[in-house]
Amino acid sequence: MKILVTGAAGYIGSHTCVELLENDIEVVGIDNFSNSCQESLRRVQEITHKSLIFHRIDTLDRIRLDKIFDNYQFDAVVHFAGLKAVGESVKIPLKYYHNNITGTVNLCEVMSQHNVRTIIFSSSATVYGEPHKVPITEDFPTTAVNPYGRTKLFIEEILKDLHASDNRWNVILLRYFNPVGAHASGRIGEDPKGIPNNLMPYISRVAVGQLDELPVFGDDYPTPDGTGIRDYIHVMDLAAGHVIALQKLIGKSGVHIYNLGTGQGYSVMEMITAFEKASGKKIKYKITARRPGDIAICYADATKAQQELGWQARRGIEEMCTDTWRWQSMNPSGMQSN
Repeated sequence: MKILVTGAAGYIGSHTCVELLENDIEVVGIDNFSNSCQESLRRVQEITHKSLIFHRIDTLDRIRLDKIFDNYQFDAVVHFAGLKAVGESVKIPLKYYHNNITGTVNLCEVMSQHNVRTIIFSSSATVYGEPHKVPITEDFPTTAVNPYGRTKLFIEEILKDLHASDNRWNVILLRYFNPVGAHASGRIGEDPKGIPNNLMPYISRVAVGQLDELPVFGDDYPTPDGTGIRDYIHVMDLAAGHVIALQKLIGKSGVHIYNLGTGQGYSVMEMITAFEKASGKKIKYKITARRPGDIAICYADATKAQQELGWQARRGIEEMCTDTWRWQSMNPSGMQSN
């Protein structure tokens, strides 16, 4: 089986490449390195002792995307490429709409021309907007409260319409919650450029001395300690979910939707405490105003993925924090630090 992975050098993409290679699946990766670097793919090959093919390509570059499909016969595409920061999307919505949606339309058009009709899309729990209750199941109403979430939702609708227009398409929508953690080797992990937009890399950079303090965005939510609650899932559990979905659903047309989460919510303050325990470091933090577009509570019901795919998250909060700290302490300045 040969798979095209878009956004292959990114956080979730690189960890999924490890899982694909370790399951003897051939990988061709593309990335534009807007928030990643090629070193991550070198380390993927180091971890697995297997090689992958890589091309530096942006999904907005239709001509080069077409050439990739001319050169390889893919069985499926795993689509991670896209901008992903909620706060940034509120500030620069047009960039998010253009990059995420136009890039996906380009990809699907090229796939169709080359008779590749299986796509796993990296979706998000943000498509549920402000859920009316928790845990969240796949049949909840979908909406979005920020431009990033809307790009995910619009792309889901585009892919559903694509299947409706041609039922040979096999669309797998994986709605995952909050990815954290790193590969157990400490060789790859979350390595955002600049100031992190997500909680765990921010905490870990404070712990390693790269940042002074963690901003906690709001302590007045309707939660036990006032801080937002999320379903944090280990990135290697997520990576396994993509491979299992591919193996179970390849060759089956349809639209398949799965939540990938643990079903357990943790508040920001609980994550800080857990990370302090794992790292032995005190995390300095400061309460600040809520971020636009953030919601109070979000965690998954992942029963469907367990029943239909045989997938469930295996790693808990301790492993998430321990693996994150191992990655950050071994790579204090990120992927290029050693």
